Amino acid sequence: MNFMLMAPCGKQYCEFGGTAKKCEEWLGKNDKDLHSKLYSEDAIAANMSSLSVDAQKRAAKDTAKKEAKAAAAESKLQEKRENSKILIKRVERTKRKYVTVVSGLEHFDLDLKKISKDFGKKFATGSSVTKTPSGGEEIVVQGDVSDEIFDIFVDSHEYKDKIPEDREDHVECIEDKKKKGGG
Repeated sequence: MNFMLMAPCGKQYCEFGGTAKKCEEWLGKNDKDLHSKLYSEDAIAANMSSLSVDAQKRAAKDTAKKEAKAAAAESKLQEKRENSKILIKRVERTKRKYVTVVSGLEHFDLDLKKISKDFGKKFATGSSVTKTPSGGEEIVVQGDVSDEIFDIFVDSHEYKDKIPEDREDHVECIEDKKKKGGG
């Protein structure tokens, strides 16, 4: 009984998918008519009555299994967020030239390209997203702006909903000095 429906905004939502609860909440907020049509007691009873007894049991079992899997994934993601840190490194290049590297943002569901562009505009400097050897991504900003970036992540209201309450514990500044070659 998997079927797709089109919401008024043009996005597709699956009634019996792993994110059925989120779809139902979204429809409840954005399209009350369609929500009442699909999720009213009468509509659910009518859909279930058209199924055989075995199909009803399978549908209930599948729905419970998918909801449990989605809840486990959500709790795992939340735990990962709680244990993750945003690292801000000031890296010395040559002589008195520095770059600031920001890593660990992918755990907080932040758009790195947007943040990189915002940093470039805010500090009037070059900023880019680069891949790390471990497979993650980081933002590299030209110049020593580590303190300003720390303040942005800790004090800004823009990241309030993405980074947990105790934001100072999740943002850390590190200074990485270039090693001098021995002669």
